[in-house]
Amino acid sequence: MNRRGRRSRTGPRLNGEDLVMVAVQGQIAHPVGAANPYRIGNDGVPRVLPATGGIVLNHRIGDRCVGLAGDHIEPGVSLHNNQREVVGARNGPNRALMTYACVGNAARVVTGPCTGQIGLVTGKHGGIDHVIVDFPTSVLQRLNIGDRVQIYSCGLGLELRDYPEIAVFNSAPRLLLRWGIAERDGALEVPVTHRFPAGIMGSGLGKNTVWRGDYDIQLFDPQTRQRYRLETLRFGDLVAIADADTRFGPSARLGHTTVGVIVHGDSTVSGHGPGLTPLLTGPTSLIRVTHDAEANLASIFGIRAARPPRRFPTLIEKQLRPGRLEVRRLPTLGAPREL
Repeated sequence: MNRRGRRSRTGPRLNGEDLVMVAVQGQIAHPVGAANPYRIGNDGVPRVLPATGGIVLNHRIGDRCVGLAGDHIEPGVSLHNNQREVVGARNGPNRALMTYACVGNAARVVTGPCTGQIGLVTGKHGGIDHVIVDFPTSVLQRLNIGDRVQIYSCGLGLELRDYPEIAVFNSAPRLLLRWGIAERDGALEVPVTHRFPAGIMGSGLGKNTVWRGDYDIQLFDPQTRQRYRLETLRFGDLVAIADADTRFGPSARLGHTTVGVIVHGDSTVSGHGPGLTPLLTGPTSLIRVTHDAEANLASIFGIRAARPPRRFPTLIEKQLRPGRLEVRRLPTLGAPREL
């Protein structure tokens, strides 16, 4: 149904027949340590915590991403392509992996004891430049660092036929088809779990593209966390940023909305927090977000039951001691504020 229609039951029309599927590949990446193991938190406290890379066995999409004893935790498997082609830049193959992989693409293990097992691309983490893939826990327990995973990438060039003003990034067609997006009165109704302002976005600002990563939601202000229910964020949640335009890189712009997916966990470091990979951006008049607690990749793809949204204190809040930040006087939270 086009934009003149009242409501579509099948979702927006896509240019799926024009898209090209390309196989890309990466290896399960080992965590990388810095010379100094400490990370200095927003509260001035140095901490040694697990961070990016490796195989995370006990946190997957649908689980909480706030309050973990970790920093930028990537749920499931982190992929990086370490190969070197005879042409192009040294990191050219990994740049291609980061660009081609889209949220919702299928991923297949092609080496090691889990050969043939199928997973789901759930996000991209910039800076460290990892593609993140979810597998069943039984598979995660048998995977090895260095095992190769092939992604059947499809999504570059994806368009909403009747909404040229809305840009699509990092999204597989099957994600848009399963999401529950509906058309009503010339606009798209997009289910999300949270909506919050662009002013709390941090690390990742200044990039000239959103095709190769994410940008972070800062959780350091307790009143802001309470107002927008940010302590309930989960890996795989689909969320909206008000007054954000990411067509040419993350930026704040009145009257625009960006919708993305939570791809990595919280951080104690200033300017950092849960990471969001953008999926849609356009005028707020055309992207009307609606609240749905089930708007999570785990539920959308029928992978597992997402944990019920529940408030979790941040790691800094858990570790507060007398004499540290005034945030220790955080008032008792009332009922969550809906969208």
